[in-house]
Amino acid sequence: MTHSALPFTPCVMSLSTRFNLPPTPPFRRPANLVYAAQEQVPLGTLAGLTAQHAATALAFIAYVLAIAQLGGLDAIATQRLVTATIVAAAVASFLHVWGGRTGSGLLLINIPDPIIITTAGMVVAHYGPSGLVTLSVVHGLVALVMASVVPHLRTVLTPPVAGVVITITGMSLVTPSLESVTGMPASSHIDGASLLVATGTLGVIIGLSVWGSRYGKLFALLAGLFAGTTLSAFTGQLTGFNTLAATPFFGLPHLPGKLPMVDPGLLVAAGMLSLMTQLDSFGSVVLMHKMNDADWRRPNMKLVSGSLRSNGLSCLVASFFGAQPTAPSSANIALCHISRSTARTIGLAVALVLACCAFLPKVAVALTLIPTPVIGGIGLYAAAYLMVSGLELIASRALDARGIFMVGLAFIAGTGVMFMPELAQIAPSALEFIVGNGIVMAGLTAIGLNLLFRLGSSQRTTQDLKPNDDTPISQQVVQFVEGQGAHWNARRDVIARAASASLEAVETLLASTNRQPIQIRGSFDEHNLDIELVHEGQPLTTTKSSFQTPANLLDLDDEAYEAALDQALEQASQQLLNRLADKTTTGSNDKTSWLRLHFDH
Repeated sequence: MTHSALPFTPCVMSLSTRFNLPPTPPFRRPANLVYAAQEQVPLGTLAGLTAQHAATALAFIAYVLAIAQLGGLDAIATQRLVTATIVAAAVASFLHVWGGRTGSGLLLINIPDPIIITTAGMVVAHYGPSGLVTLSVVHGLVALVMASVVPHLRTVLTPPVAGVVITITGMSLVTPSLESVTGMPASSHIDGASLLVATGTLGVIIGLSVWGSRYGKLFALLAGLFAGTTLSAFTGQLTGFNTLAATPFFGLPHLPGKLPMVDPGLLVAAGMLSLMTQLDSFGSVVLMHKMNDADWRRPNMKLVSGSLRSNGLSCLVASFFGAQPTAPSSANIALCHISRSTARTIGLAVALVLACCAFLPKVAVALTLIPTPVIGGIGLYAAAYLMVSGLELIASRALDARGIFMVGLAFIAGTGVMFMPELAQIAPSALEFIVGNGIVMAGLTAIGLNLLFRLGSSQRTTQDLKPNDDTPISQQVVQFVEGQGAHWNARRDVIARAASASLEAVETLLASTNRQPIQIRGSFDEHNLDIELVHEGQPLTTTKSSFQTPANLLDLDDEAYEAALDQALEQASQQLLNRLADKTTTGSNDKTSWLRLHFDH
């Protein structure tokens, strides 16, 4: 089902319809979205949303300029690197939105990969711009390998693991954003002008997102950018016009020169950095999938695989031009949340705009002149959104002691290297770039502990039920379901439903004649939760049947009345079980019977 909170213009044909985009898995449309993934967007609204996403993505060309500065490139070489990297971002964004086998089919926009800035700067300094070709090839090949492996990691890359990665990603934005907002540590005190600009930017974004009209929410970020830039002009923080004037208006991608012989150790480092990027991409896909599907339950590994494949293919294409590798942008995901719009048509339009800007370096450089307090204000919004979204993913699953330690220790590892960056300096040189990244440390710790705690953990378990004055059988059943559900990290809502259904089932057995529960069994995989009650006596009847009406009951004699009433109560329990469980089956063995409750997970 698709519909929009805003009226559509009948004459506007959706780009997804015109280009016949490959289908995505069926999503149930969230009520809070204005434009969902498959919906049409009127041209005027599409232009505004595209401008917001393109401006946000192009602002991160500052990462490319940082690499050029570290590598000592001149103005011409810097312009060529900017052009090549924007081409890479446009290709990756197009592949993401296109979907099928080459993408996720989600609104993901790529930007220059910030994880690789330092290494890329060293490569450019030692080998020249041609050294980035090797870096991009390694980056792309690792991404393609991960795209093939990831579908088999469903039990490893769970929602709590994704939540840890997303939360730490948000936390990693706090320090640089606050530095931009306050003007520290460039100075020893808070810069009042920077704080004013950032507060104005963030205030406009939040105000329109919370209290704005439908159209106000759509363009909250654009309004915040405009407000922040205007305040910057009044406070004298708009600078860099000399750089803009020296940048050519039109430029073409430039093929790099002869490829240098790169040190093998650098190739290993590049491969590890690419693994970190793919871990971050995994979190981005989970967030966008969850934003698009009201029935979201777990990461869709097909979508994750498609996203990693688009990263890999775009890096291989961009390697021909010596571009910096790219990765999905968290800021653009936050923009989707602000605007309540995830239509794939927006992604196609953004990819087209990025491709055009690749040949207009003056436009790209102009967007990098957006004052840092404005970027800092946007970064704070993105940080808040990512942290809350990550915690929401973690809280969606019940956690026992294993889950608590997995999440807690992963947070400690990630935040530890953020709060104590000197830890990276005492680590072996081969591990320094891993230990120094909080996102990677948290992600690897969560994955490693998840694998470790799975050792000795069975997905099937059995417990005998014995009458006990301290713990009645009904309480034993509820404790079993809740305890095992937390042990298996099952969804909280499914555990609650399973506990209610099991309690109703055991009380029905106890209330009936000659049916004594003697054992409870449970089994779980990521898609199914089954609870089985073994009991003495004949199996329960779970087929739907009509109730005795009050009039019929009153016409019966006392003995028949008691039997009919017992039957009616049993039928009521059966109806309730059929509503609580997705499937109910019964059967019998030689001496015992069983009642199995199945729950889709």
